[in-house]
Amino acid sequence: MHFKWKEKEVQLTARSLDLTHPYFVSIKDLVFSPEKTLIIDPTKDDLKKAFSDSNHIMIPFQAVILIEELTEEGASKVMPFSKADDKKRD
Repeated sequence: MHFKWKEKEVQLTARSLDLTHPYFVSIKDLVFSPEKTLIIDPTKDDLKKAFSDSNHIMIPFQAVILIEELTEEGASKVMPFSKADDKKRD
């Protein structure tokens, strides 16, 4: 699931998603990468610190950008599109 959080587009992976609430996307069983890396992505680190202890979060529909259903963990093909990418194409 891709959504806006702290003025940035971020992605969370979860095993359970419920769209039946009228104003929120209900997310349970969040999945975070257990591996430690030498390069730290500050956005992913912030997400892990903020949500890793959560059993259940609800994201307002207005913040949701895209919801993907994946067959495998980490198989997302969606990549963020930034203004810098747009300038490279000119």
